[in-house]
Amino acid sequence: MSRIRKGSRVWSGAERLAAAARVMVPNGGDYFTIEPDALFARVAPLEIELGAGRGDFIIARAAAYPERNFLAVELAGTIAQLMAIRAGRAGLDNLRVARMDARPLVNLMLPEASVAAYHIYFPDPWPKERHVKHRLFNPILIAGLKRTLRHAAPLYVATDVAAYAEAIFAALGAAGFVRVDDAAPGAELTGFAMKFRAQGRAVHAGAFHRTGRTS
Repeated sequence: MSRIRKGSRVWSGAERLAAAARVMVPNGGDYFTIEPDALFARVAPLEIELGAGRGDFIIARAAAYPERNFLAVELAGTIAQLMAIRAGRAGLDNLRVARMDARPLVNLMLPEASVAAYHIYFPDPWPKERHVKHRLFNPILIAGLKRTLRHAAPLYVATDVAAYAEAIFAALGAAGFVRVDDAAPGAELTGFAMKFRAQGRAVHAGAFHRTGRTS
């Protein structure tokens, strides 16, 4: 019940509703699709953050790169609503927010070679062995990331769990991703990154390029 009340407070007020509506991807009806060029009414390189949370990183990055388009994806309803309000208030024409599961977006909805960069920061590590199947990174998602990335486009990843970082990096390498020396920009700028660094916790980050064919 407390979550419902909190969610209603997030949406309360005409100004908040109007701000969120400016950036939220409509998802009414039985299904919806993501057409990147139609979302922004222009053709520009598209960067996507999966699990964008409150939007600390993606809002700042969209403001810094107005020549690029940005899609922030978040499954949790109240958090996605809050991010949409913050993004709408920022007045950015190059940022959209989609409340949805990242997996069908990557695996089914996005066109091939349509993404100029992916940002995936601090996904839930699901540390218990019986919950590992719920982790975001699995062979199907990694194949979808490879299919939708442009050739040599970056995939940025960060986590505070060393064992999970090792597993992610190994799986990406096995799928044909090559690790490069670029810094992962969100490894310091997301809400989780700032929290973990303030606590003195290590952040394990990497940048990877998609190489070769998509199949």
